[in-house]
Order: sequence, then C-alpha cells, then structure tokens
Amino acid sequence: MTFGFIRTLFVLLSTTLGFQLGSELNLYGAAWGLIGACAGAGLALGVILLESGLGRVSLRGLSAAVFGLILALIVSHFVSGAVDLIPELEPGTASVIKLIIVLVLGYLGMVLSMRGRDEFNIIVPYVKFERRDQKDDIVILDTSAIVDGRVLDICQTKFLEGNLVVPRFVLKELHQIADSQDPLRRARGRRGLDVLNKLRKSAHIVVRIHEEDFPATTGVDDKIVKLAKLLGGRVLTTDFNLNKVAELQGVSILNINDLANALRPVVLPGETFEVRLVKEGKEYNQAVGYLEDGTMVVVDNGRRSLGSTPRVCVTSVLQTAAGRMIFARLEGEQRPDGRS
Repeated sequence: MTFGFIRTLFVLLSTTLGFQLGSELNLYGAAWGLIGACAGAGLALGVILLESGLGRVSLRGLSAAVFGLILALIVSHFVSGAVDLIPELEPGTASVIKLIIVLVLGYLGMVLSMRGRDEFNIIVPYVKFERRDQKDDIVILDTSAIVDGRVLDICQTKFLEGNLVVPRFVLKELHQIADSQDPLRRARGRRGLDVLNKLRKSAHIVVRIHEEDFPATTGVDDKIVKLAKLLGGRVLTTDFNLNKVAELQGVSILNINDLANALRPVVLPGETFEVRLVKEGKEYNQAVGYLEDGTMVVVDNGRRSLGSTPRVCVTSVLQTAAGRMIFARLEGEQRPDGRS
C-alpha cells in the first residue's frame, strides 16, 4: 500500500465527511453540502502538505522537540502557580504573564532540546529496546569503502551480513565525487554509485539511507563517528585516519585493508613457489615480483631472471605497515653460508 493510495483515500473520505456535515447545515439551501465537501477536501490537502513538510524532519529531531515542549509545559505550570502568589495582581495581568511564560519556556525548551538531541540517548524517547537474544548488526559505510568497491565482493561471499547504513551526507559526498572535473575522481565516484546500486539489489543485504545529519559538525569523518555512537554500529572503511579517530572514541572499525592483509597467504622460510619478476630491486642484482594478492617478493641475485617466472625459496618475511614483504632467493642457489 503506497503513500499515494493512502493520501487519495484520505482526501476522498474527508470530502465525503465534509459533504455529510454540510448537508446537515442546510439552513441556507443545498449549497452547504458542496461547501462542506470543498472544505473537507481543502482540509485534507492541507494536512497532506503539512505531512510532506514534516517528512524532511528527522524523527529523532521531532521527538526531541516534543520532549522539550512537554518539559517546558511542566516547568511553566509550576512557574505560573508562583505568579498567583503575587499579591494585588489583577487576573487579566496574571493571565498575560502566564501566557508569556508558557510561550518563552516552550520556545526555549524546544530549541535547547533540538540542539542537544545528540546527547539524549539516556532519556526515554531515545532508548532503543531490543531483544537480548537478537541484536541488529549495523554497519555504516563511509565514502572510501564505497568507492573502493571491495565491499561488494565481501557481501556477495556472505562474509558480511546485516544492515548496511549509508548516511545521507556520505551519499552527498559521493555525488560530488561523481560530478568532479577530475576524470579519475569522477570515475571512482561513479563506480561507488554502481556499487551501491548492486548492494541494494543483493538478496541477503539490507541497505538503507540514514537521513540524520549533524549541522554543528563540519567534517564527514566526525559525522560518521557520531552516527556510529548514536546507532551503536560499526564503521566499514579503508581510511586510515578515520580508523584512528574512531578507535580513540570507542567506535568499532572494520577496515577492508586490514582484512585483505589478514587473508594474504602465510609463507614460511624454506617454502618454494613461482613468481614472475617484473622489475629491478633497490639493491644490487635484486629483482622484484608480486603475488596475486599484491604481496611484494624481493629476490636476491634475480636480476638475470627478469621477465621470467622462476621458482624461488623464501628466506625471510617482513611485516610492515604497508603490508607483507617476502625476501627470497632463486631455488637451487646457495645461501651465503654455503648451504643450498
């Protein structure tokens, strides 16, 4: 049942009800029925326009305003009671003072609640009730993870399941990248949009756009961290800086680069494999090749084998911040200690 059908039904029912009420007021002829029908239709259209305007307001912001208004009305009730204790105060003046108090406190309550809605997680309207035996796994995608594209492969292999959340401000940044004048950035942005479309068509992944924004926060990374703390979710990213900032604030991070490094094959000294040598190394007579996962292999005395695919023997493995490096020698070649 779509919103259009519900709105059309609401207008028809309001028009019918207005006609019936107008027909009851037939003091000035049968025209009252038509007037009532027009009034009912107009009122229904006005309500629909109001509902459409409220659609751009986040539910959390609206609930914050309502909570602030309720709290302000409670406080104004006690303050108005204190006004009645003022001697020699005329009833008309007292009523005006009470009305001013209600208006001022109501305005301040709504505004202050809207500004501080991010810190209201412990108040009843912001408590998220959930089953103890079932917890929603919320993963927030940032721009770098979407543009990277590997998140699609991870989801298709079902290693990542649950609710994927794409904030509206991330989607806006992605559109800006796709409209960039730089051809490379534009291509990356369009690839990110294609990745999102494919994710939304996936059967076992739920992708939803989150409308919450933080106007007081300027950086996209800071907004993502705030949203993750608010929803109690994790952030999927390839951004090293976002990784560190989020960890400092207690937000769980899923870094695709860390996953890729962890899935690289483990090799031990003495193992042999084939690798294609594609360029010279930094040191004399060295050659460099790469495994299928991008791991760099540095082969001593391998310069003469450039362009070929020799079999090499691992001598040592070095783990760096950029990834894993493998040092090897040509199979059958003697080591400096004289052993083969």
